[in-house]
Amino acid sequence: MSDDVRQIRGAIRGSAESAASSHFCVGGVSVRVTGNDRSTVALVPSLIPFRARREVSDVNIRIERVSKLSPKPGLQLFDSGALWRLYECEFGFQFDFSAPVFGDQPYKRLIVDRDFSCATLQVSEEVFAAFPYAAPLDYPLDELLIMHRLTQEKAIELHSCGIVGPDGVGNLFVGHSGAGKSTTTRLWTARADAEVLSDDRIIVRREADQQHAEQQHKAHRLRENCASRTSRSAQDDKKKYMMRMYGTPWHGEAMYASPGNAPLARIFILEHGSGNVLTPLSPSQAVAELFARAFVPFHRHEYVESALEFLQEVADAVPCYRYAFEPNQSAVERILEFRD
Repeated sequence: MSDDVRQIRGAIRGSAESAASSHFCVGGVSVRVTGNDRSTVALVPSLIPFRARREVSDVNIRIERVSKLSPKPGLQLFDSGALWRLYECEFGFQFDFSAPVFGDQPYKRLIVDRDFSCATLQVSEEVFAAFPYAAPLDYPLDELLIMHRLTQEKAIELHSCGIVGPDGVGNLFVGHSGAGKSTTTRLWTARADAEVLSDDRIIVRREADQQHAEQQHKAHRLRENCASRTSRSAQDDKKKYMMRMYGTPWHGEAMYASPGNAPLARIFILEHGSGNVLTPLSPSQAVAELFARAFVPFHRHEYVESALEFLQEVADAVPCYRYAFEPNQSAVERILEFRD
């Protein structure tokens, strides 16, 4: 049995015996963190608003202090070029985190199984003693963990800002850096009756309401029966789901990061322009635009394929538009007055 397998199995056993634990939930993914003392499992400030405890967690992490971490040989899958590298190991995956300020060796290492449900996080005592401000759960580990876990679910993280209007309608404004997400956020927050879930990164996932899912299934069956007697297209027979958007801790320039969520009614692909012009996108166009702005682990083809399949569900369920907007309040009024 390899050291990696022993560590993961030890994490499963040790999580029930740990002296301290903390819990948080991002985008519908619940995480339980366990360790030997409260300082080890303390949430970083960005995660504190997302503190939440569920009876059963989607992800369980056991934090261990080790004297020193050394590079381990293995198949490297990805190098971020900055803070982290990803390797494949016998049990699953290994994320090594390093930074010049902490020296040449990794200062923490996440060893996680293939469905990203159970992990051991090793932190270097040598580094954490010398740099007390370093935290086991700090960025980018938290986002990497959630982003990879989403590959196992009907959900995805998008480069976007999420705005809930006064009527409770959730509008998602998707865009690359510089497309106008922060500007859009500031324009909407000038209105006291708008809620911002995030100004930079939103998680979209299939609605978890089982009653709605059953109703959709019954409707789908009725359409199938009807299609046998009519000439309806296959596109009309697709099963559609309600979608929900969730705030995340990873904010942009406007510094908005909320644990809230809301039903997703419309998606707008942002670009600077004049006249606040809305152009409807076909489902295939929408998938291409959303995929270009999605956080997807590209190191495994099945993750890419599942992301594309889910984005097709999103595009089939939620109207998507290209929005060439002007950076003033008229851009907000255009959306508030808009009817599909």
